[in-house]
Amino acid sequence: MPSYPHRTTREDLRVPLPDGTELYARLWRPATDAPVPVVLEYSTGRLTDRTATEDARRHPWFAGHGHAAVRIDARGHGNSGGLPPTAASPDLPVEDGAALVRWLADRPWCNGRIGLLGTGAAGALALRIADRAPDTVRAVVTACPDGPHRLGGAVLAADGHTRATARLADAARPPDPLYVGDDWRALWLARLDALEPPLADWLAAPATPAPAAAVPTLAVAGWSDPSAAAVLALAERSTAATPVRTVLGPWPHGLPDELLPEALRWYDHWLRDVDTGATTAPALRSWLGTRWSADDPWPSPGVRQVDYGLDGPLRAAGTASEDRWVRVRSPQHTGLNAGSYVQHGRPADRPPDQREEDGRSVCFDSRPLPEPLELHGSPALTLHPDPLSGGALVAARLCTVAPDGTSTLLTRGVLTLPAEPAGADPVVTLAPVGATVPPGHRLRLALSSTYWPWLWPDADPDGFAVDPSRSFLTLPVHDPAASTDAAPFRSPTLPLPPPLHLTEPLTARPERVTVHDIGRREWRTELSPAGDGTRTHPDGLVRAEHTVTAYRVLTATPLSAQARTDRTLRLERPALGWDITVHTRTEIRCDATHLLARSRVRAEEAGNVVFEKEWHQRIPRGGA
Repeated sequence: MPSYPHRTTREDLRVPLPDGTELYARLWRPATDAPVPVVLEYSTGRLTDRTATEDARRHPWFAGHGHAAVRIDARGHGNSGGLPPTAASPDLPVEDGAALVRWLADRPWCNGRIGLLGTGAAGALALRIADRAPDTVRAVVTACPDGPHRLGGAVLAADGHTRATARLADAARPPDPLYVGDDWRALWLARLDALEPPLADWLAAPATPAPAAAVPTLAVAGWSDPSAAAVLALAERSTAATPVRTVLGPWPHGLPDELLPEALRWYDHWLRDVDTGATTAPALRSWLGTRWSADDPWPSPGVRQVDYGLDGPLRAAGTASEDRWVRVRSPQHTGLNAGSYVQHGRPADRPPDQREEDGRSVCFDSRPLPEPLELHGSPALTLHPDPLSGGALVAARLCTVAPDGTSTLLTRGVLTLPAEPAGADPVVTLAPVGATVPPGHRLRLALSSTYWPWLWPDADPDGFAVDPSRSFLTLPVHDPAASTDAAPFRSPTLPLPPPLHLTEPLTARPERVTVHDIGRREWRTELSPAGDGTRTHPDGLVRAEHTVTAYRVLTATPLSAQARTDRTLRLERPALGWDITVHTRTEIRCDATHLLARSRVRAEEAGNVVFEKEWHQRIPRGGA
C-alpha cells in the first residue's frame, strides 16, 4: 500500500432513501476524528463485482488524501433495494441522487460538503444532481458525460442496441446473497418483472441542449469520445460564479489515471478550502497531437475560422467543369471502417486506414500543406444541395492523407438534409478535433450518403447532389503562438487492487471481423470485446461474460440493414451453491419510417429458467 497523508478505513453500509428503499454503499474514510468532505460516485455498475477493481484503486487514494470516498449502487441495481427506474419515472435517479447527498452531508464524519464523480451516464447524472442540490454539492468531476442517441437528425445504429442490451443485462442481474442474504431471490424476481427495454425511450427523448454546470465543474474526455463536444460546451459556459475547467486528451472513454491529481486539486479547493491553484488553470487544456496546449478563455482568440471552398482549395478529382452538381451515391456498406462509436482502448476500436472508405465516397482534396496545420475545435461544412436531395443522409469525414497515400481520420459529422429547402444552406457540424497535420500531407473531405453501421441507412439509396461552387468547409485553425504549452499529466501511485484471476477463452474470438459474401452482395461485421472471459474475485464470486454484436447489410439495399447483440452473464458462488445465468438479446431492423426492435431476457437459476420475456417495439425514426 503506498504511503498517503492519511491511513484509511473501509466499510459497507446501507443508505436509506425517503421512500424507505435502502441503497448499498461502500465507504472509504481517512482515519481521523475531524469531519471531512465526501466524494460520491453514484452508478448502476455493481460495486461488489463489475467496478470493484477500479473502485479499490481510486477511492482509497481519495480517502488517503483527506476525503471520504463513497461508491453507491443505484436503485434496482447491484445489492441496492428497489426497482430500476422506468419511462414513467425518468427523474427518479436525480431525485435519489439529491436525497443521497443530503443524507451524506448530515453524517457526523462529513463537513457538509459533497463532491460528485461520474463517468459516462454517471457523469451526465452528476451534472443533473448538482443542478438539483447546488447548496450541498460544491464541486463536480465529470468524465465523458453521455450525449444524445441521434446525430444531426440521423438515428444512431452503433452503440444503441449494444447499450440497450447491456442496460437490460445490468438490470436483470440478481443481488449477491453474500451481501444481501436470503432476500436476494425475492429482490431479483421483482426486478425481472419490472424490466423494460430502454431503446424506445432513448430514441423518443427530445434533443437536449449541451449540459450546463450548476456548480464548479472539472470536465474531461478524449478527443475521440462522443462527449468531446459537450465538454467544449461546458468550457464555453464557464463563469466567474460557476467556473468550469476542461481537459481533452488522447484517451479512450473513461477517467484516465493521469487526471486523478487534477480531480483531487479540484475537490481540495472547493471542498476543503485549500488553495491548490485549481481556479488559475486555463479554461481548456488539450492534446493537439504534438503538444499540450493551454487556452484561456475558450473559445480561444487564437483560433480563426478558415474557409476551404469545394471548388478551390479542396477539389474533387474527375469532376467535369461544366457539370454544376456532384452526385454522392454510396454503397450501403460505406462506414464499415468507422471504428467503434465509443472507444474503450481496445486495438480494434480505432478506425483503420480510410482508403477503402474514401473509395466509396466522393473526395475533395487539398494540395500538400506547405507547413504544419493545427486544428482545434469543431469544423463545419456548409453545403448547397440539389433541391431534390431533401431528406437524404450526409456523412462527412475529414482525413489527412500522407505522401504514401495513407488516409487517417481526423473527425466526422452527419446531417439529415431538410425535407424542404430552407432559406440558408444546411451546415454539417463535425465532431471537435485537436490535431496537427504535418507539412506535405493533404486534407481530404470525403462525402457519403450512408454510414453503416454507425447510422441507420436512409430508405432512398439515390443519395444527394451538391454544388461545390457554393459549398465550403470551415476549419478551426489554431495559432500555436496564441497559446502556451501546458505541462503533461502524470499518473499518481495508486493502491494495488485485490487480486482478480482472469481465465480467457481457449478459442478467443477476434475483436472485429468483416465478411463479404460476394454471391449475396452482403457485408457482415461481428464484434466481440477482448475483455470477455471468466473472472474469479477475491470474495469467491466467479463471473463470466460473453458478448457478440453483429451487423449485416446488402450493398445496394438500404432497408436490409440489421443489427443484433447477444450478451450472456453467469454468476457463481460455488461455496453457496449459487449459480445464475442471464441471457439478453436486442435485434433491430428498419423500414422507411420505423425501427423494428425485438428484445429478450432469459434468466436461469442452477440451469432452470425462472424468467423469460420478449418485447416487440416499433419505434418512429423521427422520434416521438
